[in-house]
Amino acid sequence: MPCKTKTPKSIKTPEIPDIPKCLEEKTVHEGKILSFRELTMEFPSGNTAKWDLVRHHGAAAVVAVDSDGKLFMVKQYRPGCDRVTVEIPAGCINPGETRRDAAARELEEEIGYKANDISLLLKYYSAAAYSDEYIEIFLARDLVKTRQHLDEDEDLTVYKYDLNTLVKMILDCEIQDSKTIAAVLAYKAKLENMNN
Repeated sequence: MPCKTKTPKSIKTPEIPDIPKCLEEKTVHEGKILSFRELTMEFPSGNTAKWDLVRHHGAAAVVAVDSDGKLFMVKQYRPGCDRVTVEIPAGCINPGETRRDAAARELEEEIGYKANDISLLLKYYSAAAYSDEYIEIFLARDLVKTRQHLDEDEDLTVYKYDLNTLVKMILDCEIQDSKTIAAVLAYKAKLENMNN
């Protein structure tokens, strides 16, 4: 099959004159939320190579801040690192759903709150070398308590932390989840910019 490009239109990419060209994309495995692909790439020199690529259906995440300035985090087991992690609420995008809608849905599903104020905080690729997983992270404020309703395959616990504690946990390597590190540090920078 021909190669697919999934760079969102909102991402500005620099012009690079001599980039490899994808000649073929073959599905090796199709999973529930991702697929494993083998790409045949041609380089400007004429040489070809096989590259591995993980295609992801897309995700959204949310930094939820309560009226006291504390941030909601979830603790859950992750098989990729075989341990319990501390993370911001996040999840995949359902068909027909915007990333903002997905973030709002995950906020309510995972921690049991709705936000009267939700805005974009950050956009990024989680592992650009081998995956097209693209995540938009939103900032949720003015929270209203509703009810937590986890997916059948979710088992997590909700905690609240102040921002300085989370930054220390990142620097002490207690938080190692990339979206959470990016989100917490982006939120810290946003607050610092607002106060200058």
